[in-house]
Amino acid sequence: MSIKSITGLAVAMALFTSPTHAKTQIEWWHAMGGALGQKVNQIASDFNASQSEYEIKPVYKGTYAETMTSAVASFRAKNQPAIVQVFEVGTASMMGAKKAVFPVYQLMKKTNEPFDPNSYLSTVTGYYTTSDGKMMSLPFNSSTPVLYYNKALFKKAGIEQPPKTWKEMEAVSQKLLDSGVKCGFTTTWQSWTQIENFGARNNLPIATKNNGFDGVDTTFLFNKAPFVNHIQQMADWSKSGIFKYGGRQSDAMPLFYTQECAMVMESSAGFAGIKENMRGLDIGVSQLPYDDTLVQKPANTIIGGASLWVMSGRPDAEYNGVAKFFTYLSSPEVQADWHQATGYLPVTKAAYALTQQQGFYQQNPGADTAILQMTTSEPTTNSKGLRFGNFLQTREIVDEELEKVWSGKQTAQAALDNAVVRGNEQLRRFERTQQ
Repeated sequence: MSIKSITGLAVAMALFTSPTHAKTQIEWWHAMGGALGQKVNQIASDFNASQSEYEIKPVYKGTYAETMTSAVASFRAKNQPAIVQVFEVGTASMMGAKKAVFPVYQLMKKTNEPFDPNSYLSTVTGYYTTSDGKMMSLPFNSSTPVLYYNKALFKKAGIEQPPKTWKEMEAVSQKLLDSGVKCGFTTTWQSWTQIENFGARNNLPIATKNNGFDGVDTTFLFNKAPFVNHIQQMADWSKSGIFKYGGRQSDAMPLFYTQECAMVMESSAGFAGIKENMRGLDIGVSQLPYDDTLVQKPANTIIGGASLWVMSGRPDAEYNGVAKFFTYLSSPEVQADWHQATGYLPVTKAAYALTQQQGFYQQNPGADTAILQMTTSEPTTNSKGLRFGNFLQTREIVDEELEKVWSGKQTAQAALDNAVVRGNEQLRRFERTQQ
């Protein structure tokens, strides 16, 4: 055997017998079930295939609330994941848990990973950024409420344009009822759409301290006249069929799917579900209505959805991988694909531009409504977002009190007064944990 053959054999044997380099595994706990969960798995799989050092392992942990509760419990037990998806109402709680989180701006700096907060949409990042401009978590699945409408029912009623104001909502709904439709409109996520976004859209504060951004010693203000008048108007409309309550969260969607109601206020991320459930029907998407007695031009709506938080107490090798993954996740190609597949907003300007270039909005009319609604004006103090501790509990309180209005058991004023008192108790409870 020649020297060359022996050398080649030795190299081959050395390669065969040497231990393979194991990838650093990084757990990502999330709340994306069904088709969204499959998309999350695909994103992780594509990242894992793009490099040889790190392996992202997505773990579905149930609902948003269950995922956040699991993350808190795991940190106390010292077996926390590196990444956890937390819904927007958990932001204040995560910011308050200083020992448990590794802020994204610090992570990217420590790992020397390129990071420009200005490349993200300001209406998205504002929710997850400190008052001095430091990004605490990475925006991932951001949505905002829009108005969906049934074009066939509109045509039958002789309506050419969707309503832009609440006055027009009444007029359009009455025309629909006159044409034989059972219900003008319904709404999902009533605290988010009819209190929180009503405030943002009409440039009204729903609490003191810049909606909680300037301190945990905030108090709620959504029992003031504009909110009371709006809720009372909806209560009056519910008697005639202009408005019909369909339940909490997204429980009202079947009213729209079955064409009982011609319009629905729902998350922009509901677009995929509407297309799936209403195949063959032409569905329009319009911006959320505003009250033209309060503002001449509406402000932007605020986001829902969730962001990715990095937990403290993990090895540096994992953090290096998390930073690489966040860069990958924020790339225009990945963000544009996520946006187009799910209906969530593209969280970077580059992803929005790429989606435009790809002709997606021309092929899918209305798919850009949410982002236009979010970006046509600079966020105001009242429209940049909310930051309240125990806000999940407050939303449940709002649900309880509003349901008493829809059933005729109490006035809008009594309901919102009660919700503010009970919500303030939740704020004080959270405030005590921060002292």
